[in-house]
Amino acid sequence: MRLTSPNQLTILRILLTPVFVVFFVKGGQTNVLIASVVYLLASVTDWYDGYMARRLQMVTRWGQFMDPLADKLLVSSALIVLAYEHYLEWWMVVLVILRDFIVTGLRSFALYIGKPIITSVLAKWKTFVQMAFIFALLIYINIPGVPEIRLNKVAQPYLVWTTWVMLVVVLLTVISGVQYLIVNREHISELFKRVYYTLTHPFSKEKE
Repeated sequence: MRLTSPNQLTILRILLTPVFVVFFVKGGQTNVLIASVVYLLASVTDWYDGYMARRLQMVTRWGQFMDPLADKLLVSSALIVLAYEHYLEWWMVVLVILRDFIVTGLRSFALYIGKPIITSVLAKWKTFVQMAFIFALLIYINIPGVPEIRLNKVAQPYLVWTTWVMLVVVLLTVISGVQYLIVNREHISELFKRVYYTLTHPFSKEKE
């Protein structure tokens, strides 16, 4: 791995993720504010490392894999702690993480066999919308005196604005995931072929 500047920013984003989680879960106005600032810094590195990699022609295979993985780690961690604190519905968070788990697995396989992975514009927008929504929610939480939006403390959880926006995020996530699988269907086909061969020829390597 070449430790280029974009790759360093990707590593920084990964390291900032647990810092965000720890401060947010601690609770309290100061800790939540610190967590929000950490999340903002981590989100900025997502935009800047991609910009640097393209502008300075520092695109690496490691970066192609780890950059989106770092994004998913940050977003998934944020969604989990927000659901844990009753700001979001768990089933929505699970759908988003499940989609990202499947896509990450397919991306890993594609890189393993040395094939290019195609990422759609919709998928990139999906990541941006997810991060923007999470940051908007964090800003709201840090505003003193705003109406309560914890789903366990409101009379009608499905009428809270965060639930509706998260529903849009889930739809965008699922649609982009289906599009991703369709565009990269050759990789899926190759994956099933290899799995089938491995299951039907368990001792082929030993015979060789």
